[in-house]
Formats: sequence, structure tokens, C-alpha cells
Amino acid sequence: MRTNVYVDGFNLYYGCLKGTPYRWLDLEALCARLLTNNRVHRIRYFTARVSARPNKAHDPVHQDKYLRALATLPTVSIHLGSFLTKPAKMPLAVPRPGGPKFADVLKTEEKGSDVNLATYLVADAFRGDAAAFVVVSNDSDLTEPIRIVRHELGKVVGVINPHPPNKRSRALLSCKPTFFKQIRRGALAASQFPETLTDATGTITKPAGW
Repeated sequence: MRTNVYVDGFNLYYGCLKGTPYRWLDLEALCARLLTNNRVHRIRYFTARVSARPNKAHDPVHQDKYLRALATLPTVSIHLGSFLTKPAKMPLAVPRPGGPKFADVLKTEEKGSDVNLATYLVADAFRGDAAAFVVVSNDSDLTEPIRIVRHELGKVVGVINPHPPNKRSRALLSCKPTFFKQIRRGALAASQFPETLTDATGTITKPAGW
């Protein structure tokens, strides 16, 4: 069955990749393992460019390497949102007696990826780009577009959860997707890029610690 996959990049990362040795993830290989009865037509990957921070100065470099690696996969397209950083006043978790109860912080929010994913999911389903549509996310904000594609457009819709089972979104399950799968460590471990790849600009090397 011709299938499109829509990957919520940050939800995937924070759900099952952060702090693991599986961040150098080959999305084509992962989809092949999880969707054995499907023929993957395209994989849309939604993310935003990260900025360097004092304790994470190498993050943009590592992300750039990963995006270059993904771009070597013929079925993958990358769709970029953005980060919005603004000052905000936040309550302290444990204020000292007699001290301030709030602190001024810089709050960073990722903007656009969930909207972009929902837009492409509904648009691709409406124009019949595939027979099945699979969303890799645990974000309850995607419940309505999944419901529309499944129950109003009558398409096969799968949800693949990257978060632990005990944090599974009930809202996503409430829209009754055609099928549901859980990402497990074994599938991640078996779906890694080789340590070095090449593209049109040269060699891509797996970041240290990944």
C-alpha cells in the first residue's frame, strides 16, 4: 500500500532519542521496520533550526549534519518551521523565603512544525497522494487533522508513538486511527545511518556522542 509518513521531528527527538545512542536515525530504515506491509512513497520531516546556547554550542552543527544525512534519503523531504525567543516572567520552582517569586527568562518556542505537518497531511490526503498516511508523533494538537483524514476523507491513517507507553496521548487514540504502533529501542538500534555518508558537498560524519 502506497504510504506517506509525517514525522514530528521534535516530538520524535524528545520522545525516544534525546540522551540515547540512537540519534543518528535513518528514517527510511525505521519506517521499513515499522511498516512492513506498506510501500513508503514519501517521508515528510518537520523541524526547526536550533540556535547555539552557552551549554549547547554544538547543537546547530550536529543538527546540520543530521539534516544533511536525511537529505541523502530519496523519499525524505525536510520542512522547516522556526524558533521564537522572547523575554518572559516565570515563577520560581522553589522561591527563597522573603526573596523574589519570579524570574525574567528568555523563553524559546518552536513554531510552525505542527501546523505544517497538519497542513501537508490533510492536503496530501485530499489530493490522493497516497493510500495510507502515518503520523509519527504523540502531540494531541494533531488529533483533528488525523480525524479529518481518517473519518471525513476515508483514508487509512496510522499513528506511531515515539513516547513511552505510559505517556501515550489518549486524544490521538480517541480519533480512532486505523492502526497504532509504538517505537521501541530495538527498532531504533537497528535503523541507524552508517557513521559516515557522502552528499554533493562532501563527507557527513556522525556527531561525537550520538
